[in-house]
Amino acid sequence: MNIYGIIIVTALVTKFIIELISEWLNLRCLQTELPDELKGFYDAEQYRRSQQYTRSHSKLATVESFFDLTVLLVFWFAGGFNRLDEWARSFACNSIVTGIIYVAVIGSAAAVLSLPFSLYSTFVIEERFGFNRTTLSTFISDRLKSLLLSAVLGIPLLAVIFWFFENAGRLSWLYCWMVAVAFTLILQFVAPVWILPLFNKFSPLPEGELKERVLEYVNRTGLPFRGIFVMDGSRRSSKANAFFTGFGKNRRIALFDTLIAQHPVQELVAILAHEIGHLKKGHIIRETAISIVHAGMVFWLMSLFLNNPGLFAAFYVQHVSVYGSLLFFAFMYEPISFVLSLGLNALARKYEREADAYAAQTIDDSEDLVTALKRLSVKNLSNLTPHPFYVFLNYSHPPLLQRIKAIRKIAARPGNAQAVAAQAASQGL
Repeated sequence: MNIYGIIIVTALVTKFIIELISEWLNLRCLQTELPDELKGFYDAEQYRRSQQYTRSHSKLATVESFFDLTVLLVFWFAGGFNRLDEWARSFACNSIVTGIIYVAVIGSAAAVLSLPFSLYSTFVIEERFGFNRTTLSTFISDRLKSLLLSAVLGIPLLAVIFWFFENAGRLSWLYCWMVAVAFTLILQFVAPVWILPLFNKFSPLPEGELKERVLEYVNRTGLPFRGIFVMDGSRRSSKANAFFTGFGKNRRIALFDTLIAQHPVQELVAILAHEIGHLKKGHIIRETAISIVHAGMVFWLMSLFLNNPGLFAAFYVQHVSVYGSLLFFAFMYEPISFVLSLGLNALARKYEREADAYAAQTIDDSEDLVTALKRLSVKNLSNLTPHPFYVFLNYSHPPLLQRIKAIRKIAARPGNAQAVAAQAASQGL
């Protein structure tokens, strides 16, 4: 094994060990005593079940990570990458088609290997704790639709990227970046209209108090949108959520039907205010910009490792190719991706705090947001006492108790409500 192989194996094993330690610390941090803040929301049985739920998913995640790492290393050191390459070349197609076959087989194999864990998570763990409402036919349909979408959207994109890297010279990474960015932005516009409805039904929010209150709040923000929709999330789970989708005038608000069933009107408005806070604070634009810059960096780094004989030798592959270069670079990039994910998670937690602050400042009573977060935590059996290291590695949202403390700190500022009202009026919100 050469230096490339040593670096990659070390990175993969180190990441697994770090994740294993974080899971262990997180389970050790579970507390038998219910935090005072949640008394009256959780009863003893619910709190016990929330900890069992955390343990169940933690054990499954550890087993799956170990399985994935083992399968990868066995396939690698058994010469699987080279044998698959020889098989793909046996069809005597051009390099682009061969590359698509190669990547498609690896992607399909990964999907098949992950299937037992998805089935267990959905039909055993989620079922045991009362969340699952997915039927086997819906589960299969979702996978088939995802596979079809991956083929329809992914194959042309892969073909273009392969072509540029093979024919466009030293600026090939720049052309690939431009294509990927255009593809991503177009997808953001068409997803609400063409893609999301393939998986869920979106119905206009019916007339009533909720629609009136939501429209009143949204109109004050001055945000253009196409409508408020109820999504049939209950087809798959009893868990609840809300989200914005789309850009500009194609922007839509979607509320899970489970969310509407579980919360009173004032809490639903508070949840919506949090989502609007992301838009008003520019989080969506910033995240999009970061992803664009990140994609550019990845394509540039790819170009540096293109057709590198040492990288192919590390994977025991005899024939150098563009498609092999991109796949093996992905393993080389894993340590960088892991470190970047820590920064991105920290930034996401900051954005969540800012969205909470915006909501607390613009709704009638910030306690409505606190109560909504508590109720969501109970309904989703959330872990109330995650270990800080586990949060650092995995959480895109601050833990519940930290969010509540920050919201109340904002609400306690002298004159805060009057200042916000005056600012909103001056901006015409």
